[in-house]
Amino acid sequence: MLMTRIIAGFAGSLTIEVPGVGTRPTSDRVREAIFSALNSRDVLEGARVLDLYAGSGALGLEAASRGAATVTLVESDARAAATCRKNTALVLRNAGVASGLTIDIVAVSVQSFLGRTTARAVTIAFLDPPYDLPEAELTRDLALLTATLAPDAVVVIERSSRSPEPIWPPGLALDKLKKYSDTAVWIARAEPTQQS
Repeated sequence: MLMTRIIAGFAGSLTIEVPGVGTRPTSDRVREAIFSALNSRDVLEGARVLDLYAGSGALGLEAASRGAATVTLVESDARAAATCRKNTALVLRNAGVASGLTIDIVAVSVQSFLGRTTARAVTIAFLDPPYDLPEAELTRDLALLTATLAPDAVVVIERSSRSPEPIWPPGLALDKLKKYSDTAVWIARAEPTQQS
């Protein structure tokens, strides 16, 4: 059984499970770099987080441990969604009932979730899809995602370092690109679209 850990926050050092075949957990090094970037933007405290292609839920649960108010983990694979539930229970047990933290697991495809949601409140969105996800599908995800984002939301995409830059839809602009060995992390920000 594969394991990883929450790096910091109230659940720091907590070991969580990683689903087996078909998932590629974000390394501790890359996760720490992502959260350092988010910390420098001062966006974690009270954040409303969406973790798409959640896998083990490590990115969303790390955000929860570091001060997010709500986290939604979206994962269509039944085994991975079950792992998300197990990991969420561990994190919530460490948070305590007084924290007010809510974590939801939604076991549907990313396209289905984004196509039906009407909320415009997400302040941080993580997209860590399988490396073989077609670029056209990622482009469609991003276009659907923009409707859920709060003003000044931050979007973090993790892909293979060989992947091309995502095609940013109106309402999202690239802020930063960092490469770590075979992993590329794009950080984008929501920005107002011009009304015609």
